[in-house]
Amino acid sequence: MAAGKLELKTRIRSIESTKKITKAMQLVAASKLKKQRTLMEENKTYAFYMKDTMEKILSSVNRNHIYTTKNEGIPFTIVITSDMGLCGGYNANVYRFLKNLEGEFAIIGSRGNSWCKTNQKQVTQSLINIEDDIAYDQLARLIHDVFNRYEQHQISEIRVLYTQFVNAVTFEPRLETLLPLQTFDKKYTAIKETIYEPSQEEMLKVLVPMYLRSIMYSYYLESKTSEQASRRMAMETATDNAEELVEVLELSFNKARQAAITQEITEIVGGVNAMEGGS
Repeated sequence: MAAGKLELKTRIRSIESTKKITKAMQLVAASKLKKQRTLMEENKTYAFYMKDTMEKILSSVNRNHIYTTKNEGIPFTIVITSDMGLCGGYNANVYRFLKNLEGEFAIIGSRGNSWCKTNQKQVTQSLINIEDDIAYDQLARLIHDVFNRYEQHQISEIRVLYTQFVNAVTFEPRLETLLPLQTFDKKYTAIKETIYEPSQEEMLKVLVPMYLRSIMYSYYLESKTSEQASRRMAMETATDNAEELVEVLELSFNKARQAAITQEITEIVGGVNAMEGGS
């Protein structure tokens, strides 16, 4: 009985220590979530107007233009995952989507890079442990390389698999096509005769790379915000589970202690009765 109580006490102390760690990680994730969400919201305005400008120009682009026509060959997909674990189903949701995709891949995040190696995906570029202050520059270089390959007809299309941030508890993996660009005839039919200076072609050569960098960074920020939200939820759940387990173990410990006390009292009473009977 004493050994059982000691084992329960050891387990309670161990779980309480784990609970302190998960609680601290929950607070850290909540702080990072607030920071990432602020960055995401601040970027949305720029991304919105950049997309709106592209839609206006594309409304009058020839259907057979290189930027609006899919090339022959294999697709190229940029996949955004995390560098760290303990973020619930964040990466697993991306993997379920990724396993059905074919072609070449650029992987952002060490977790996705390891998964692709295990599952024999054709990874041509990897970005690991991107720092926040240089994230845009690194993503811009990636887009530059892939964009050049698209212009040279080496790949059929450019896609990105990211996690869309809906709210603090909802985030969903999405596959979006960056190139070829979609045309939007219905929304801007009134400006099809717009005269561009410089030419429309010159504007597209400058604006398309800018648009791709902007939208790629926007998707990256959404994914990172989703990652921190998922990690906060996972650590909160782990903390709650630890508290429940401690309560169950403390109840078992108290029952074991009460049983030991009852047994001791029974033995004392039995001993006293035996002595009185002997006298």
